[in-house]
Amino acid sequence: MPGPQSTAFFVLLMVTFAALICWLVLARHLVLRVLAACLAFIPAVTFGIAAVNKYYDYYQNWSSAITDVTSQGMQVAAGLPGAPHVGLTGAGTSRLLGNDVYTQLAAQQGDTLHVLLRGRLSHLTRNVYVYLPPQYFQPAYRHYRFPAIELLHGFPGAPQDWITVLDVTTTLSGLISRGLAKPAVLVMPDASGAVGVSLQCLNQVAGPQDATFIAQDVPNYVARSLRVGQPGRTWGIAGYSEGGFCAANLGLQYGSRYGLAGVLSGYFQPMNNRLGDPVRTIGPFGHNKALRLRNTPTSELLRLPAGARIPQFWIGSGTGDPADVRAAQVFRQLLQLRQPAVTLRFVAGGHSMYTWRELLSPMLEWMTPKLAVNAALVRARAERLAHQRIAARAAHRRLTVRQLSSPERARRRSAPRPARRT
Repeated sequence: MPGPQSTAFFVLLMVTFAALICWLVLARHLVLRVLAACLAFIPAVTFGIAAVNKYYDYYQNWSSAITDVTSQGMQVAAGLPGAPHVGLTGAGTSRLLGNDVYTQLAAQQGDTLHVLLRGRLSHLTRNVYVYLPPQYFQPAYRHYRFPAIELLHGFPGAPQDWITVLDVTTTLSGLISRGLAKPAVLVMPDASGAVGVSLQCLNQVAGPQDATFIAQDVPNYVARSLRVGQPGRTWGIAGYSEGGFCAANLGLQYGSRYGLAGVLSGYFQPMNNRLGDPVRTIGPFGHNKALRLRNTPTSELLRLPAGARIPQFWIGSGTGDPADVRAAQVFRQLLQLRQPAVTLRFVAGGHSMYTWRELLSPMLEWMTPKLAVNAALVRARAERLAHQRIAARAAHRRLTVRQLSSPERARRRSAPRPARRT
């Protein structure tokens, strides 16, 4: 069967539509003409959907489209875990975040978990997908706290698009096997809460607190529930299109919680939110101009004080979209006032999934080794502090023993005290 983006598929739809129109014109019975008209509606609508899919380069094969629609291949959470839940449920099976995991298979291919997460700070309830690489289940990594990358989708889109369309899990696994990337946990939260809604990962005035959910609730939960480092230098954030704006803005707003950031065809000035069908737009900041400026990455870079902690950035774009190229160049120029030699990568393509698939591998090759180095530094610092605490306690005990066993102190304590004068 021809693929959803193939020329043969479009020709088949047009031929089918033309045949049904001919039947509609030539049929003599009213019932047959109504049936032909109804059937002609199907290839017409399918042609429109396929044209949009080809323009945005969402699905290149039927399996990815079917998987996204039916959510097959994703394990569904059995409940809402409020705390780490890890326990054996059978031979070769464990339970993580409410998901049953076959550990032997996961040690070879990794596993993707699904959680419906209630944010403690934002009070939002959203879907979150977490990919654990094969190394997470291997004995050699039993005591390793993995770095993590939070991946943010664009609009229109969903967190599953990272897996079903961009194929991020297979891409990362292949890069690791070739020695081009390091193991990392991938965290893919729902950044909007519903299909056809664009909230740009912002804390809305008198509305959903999306920034709090994405930058605080999600990393806190993952770090608390899995063998993943605490938010900070061992966490990365990345996104494409609207998710690219989210990665840039949240990276600057929450600079102490992310060590690295990747922006794929992102923009750097917030737009109005888009809601519903038909689409209506609304400003996320009310009439607060200062709040808008604080959430404009190009302005925020100039406003932040010298020495403010921000993640190290990687920027990518497709050469086929001049607006994306210009935005990436301007943001890189501003970044280089704080970070020399910021990586800027261009590939052939426009503002589409094809471009983001091309940018994904170099971004992971750049980000994951740096996160692994940061994880090693954090682990070494923690071990050094632990040794210092142990040494301090040992020194304190030795001092106490010397004080208690000192003959001079014992003699002084046993000597009679002089009588008090009256």
